[in-house]
Amino acid sequence: MLDIRPVAYVIGLLVAVLGVTMLLPMLADIVEGEGHWPAFLYSAVITCVIGGCLAVSCRDAVGEGLSIQQTFLVTTGVWLALPIFGALPFIVGETEARLVDAFFEAMSGLTTTGSTVFSGLDDMARGILLWRSVLQWLGGIGIIVVAMVFLPELKVGGMQIFRSEGFDTFGKILPRATEIASRISVIYLGLTIACAASYNAAGMDGFDAITHAMTTVATGGFANYDASFGGFGAAPEYVAVLFMILAALPFVRFVQLSTGQARPILKDSQIQTFLATAAVLVVAITVWRMVDMGVTGEAAFRKTLFNTVSILTGTGYASADYMQWGGLVVSTLFFVGLIGGCAGSTACSIKIFRYQLLFASIRTQIQRIHSPSGIFTPRYEGRPVGPDVLNSVMSFFMFFTVTLCALAICLGMTGLDMITSLSGAAAALANIGPGLGDQIGPAGNFAGLNDTAKWLLSAGMLIGRLELLAVYAILTVNFWRA
Repeated sequence: MLDIRPVAYVIGLLVAVLGVTMLLPMLADIVEGEGHWPAFLYSAVITCVIGGCLAVSCRDAVGEGLSIQQTFLVTTGVWLALPIFGALPFIVGETEARLVDAFFEAMSGLTTTGSTVFSGLDDMARGILLWRSVLQWLGGIGIIVVAMVFLPELKVGGMQIFRSEGFDTFGKILPRATEIASRISVIYLGLTIACAASYNAAGMDGFDAITHAMTTVATGGFANYDASFGGFGAAPEYVAVLFMILAALPFVRFVQLSTGQARPILKDSQIQTFLATAAVLVVAITVWRMVDMGVTGEAAFRKTLFNTVSILTGTGYASADYMQWGGLVVSTLFFVGLIGGCAGSTACSIKIFRYQLLFASIRTQIQRIHSPSGIFTPRYEGRPVGPDVLNSVMSFFMFFTVTLCALAICLGMTGLDMITSLSGAAAALANIGPGLGDQIGPAGNFAGLNDTAKWLLSAGMLIGRLELLAVYAILTVNFWRA
């Protein structure tokens, strides 16, 4: 029989940690003298007590490892439990949000999606703004650990190909997760500090620099203003582009770089493909805007660079209303959001390596058609790719497409128009942030959607952030029979 006590222990422990982090916005509110600090205190107490009691009651069941079933449950359970408690400050705090809105905002934060139901951010208390940033920052480092520890173990979407990166975790999930998290945390914190210092040097005040650094490195996209990045000027936009790109690279390469190993990050084909893709897209969209709209100059290039990189990495910042850039550009940016960054980063969506494996498989099939008697094997970074990896990748593409269509249809059934339904489904499932159209596009937000649509999109964020199959697996009867 499945023993859920180790699962409950991990979830309870992380819930308690989340409760402790609520003290940060409480202190910020006290310093600002805005009078909303009791909401964070109450939320912190409730969260710490429930999480702590759950962890303490189950601590005796924790061993050195987790079974595959337990690992699936931990992966999904954590990302379901944390938004529930993360929503408390939104419910009892200044925003006094309804449950559906508070949960949507917390899920968007922890999955680093960046979609928001809040308006009036310019005048919102700094404690709430900081809490939104903290949620995304925690979600960013959390997803790196999940991508490097849990998903390769679960063989989700071809992630098992990265088990050779020196992070063999079989049978040692918990101790390896702790070790990897500690090493990644140093890099993650260092990037955040460097980003905040760069923002401050570029003209942002201290608070904006810190909060936007947290959401940039997490590729989350929560901003402190309704105009997102629209009012910051040139220098902060260039800083954001640099750190969005860095955050979309595999963090294991930063760990290796910190030990003096520069070769892996220079030779990584995933990084090379990602950077080349970003460069081609920026140049192509810039040229098209020059030809089609007649826009020229540094500002036009900068807006194209910033918004394209923001969508490609799934960050979701906006410095301009790209809905006004013409149908071809808008259509291109829609599909750009379905590319994503590198595996093992804070970036989201399908990921570069899956496209590399897809094209490698297609190339092999074409070679077999040309030479039926030949023996051809797909390769990734010079290594043969086994059928299990290719099957996982193809399954991921299939499930992603089917889920995207199903979610869009369900959203349409709630009364949303086609553009809002399709782009909203893509924004949630790929964890991009803004969708398309006047309502949920870069100039709007998700506040006006009906409650059913918000619950559906919240589910889409969870499913997409955990690479689909990690969630779908626990919904099958065979999972509970094993």
